[in-house]
Amino acid sequence: MSNTRTYKVAGFSFGIEVPESEALLDSMSNLTPFICDSPQEDHIFDLKVAESVSDNGAELIFRSDDGPGFPEISLFKAEDGWLVRVRPLPQLPEASVTHIDADFSKAELQFLDPKEHVFAMNNTLMLMFAFSTACRGALEMHSSVVMNAGKGYMFLGKSGTGKSTHSKLWIKNIPGTELLNDDNPILRLMPDGSARVFGSPWSGKTPCYKNKDVPVGAIVRIRQAPVNKIERLGTIQAYATLMSSASSFRPFQKLAEGWHRTLEGLVAVAPCYILDCLPDDAAAAVCHNAVANG
Repeated sequence: MSNTRTYKVAGFSFGIEVPESEALLDSMSNLTPFICDSPQEDHIFDLKVAESVSDNGAELIFRSDDGPGFPEISLFKAEDGWLVRVRPLPQLPEASVTHIDADFSKAELQFLDPKEHVFAMNNTLMLMFAFSTACRGALEMHSSVVMNAGKGYMFLGKSGTGKSTHSKLWIKNIPGTELLNDDNPILRLMPDGSARVFGSPWSGKTPCYKNKDVPVGAIVRIRQAPVNKIERLGTIQAYATLMSSASSFRPFQKLAEGWHRTLEGLVAVAPCYILDCLPDDAAAAVCHNAVANG
């Protein structure tokens, strides 16, 4: 017997199947806001927790190297699809291995470390979501995003540059501001050509799991500086800014082409800026005045 649930994130539905005795999904409060009321909807992928996963003939094609403090993701080409192995940190044991069908529509997840089931499930879901939506106009972004006056403002930047700090400054200083997601929102190029940003079940160290979405007001790259100043980016600079913060895996050519088309569409409709700033109240005012007033 098994327990199957459907979730819906950024307008896309997916299914998770676990053994009936497995209480993992009940313990993952980050997924709860995204439980789908219509479980029969078409799924972009289905993920099943399995006792074992075959890795016969798997050849390594990519291994992430994001530095200390980041998970290690290893991608393999298998005879009948793809294989993914994940470690919470490069020096730690593997948390899971996942076999993915060639078209990224089905996957089987095997837990390897009993202490890391939640980590393994979340990371596998993030990868499957990225793969399955690559040609559907969606991007997982490394970003903190706030909502204000019915629009979403995304703050990008390298880890430690102050994305979360800047969101907090908006919440403190710009009335009506609310945090939507603090690490992994979903940015979508909608069928009508508009850009929207969605909350997701993944928000880094900040537990902010909101099933909400708003039109994109602006996308702002944060850089630490001794002064506060903001500048709107041209098309090429905007493309580079978005690409550097989007989850993508270049070894998958078809998926990379999908991400490229999405990025091209987004930079045409979403204003992008570079903000040089201090971590102070004035930075929020400078940024808000520029992006909210165009």
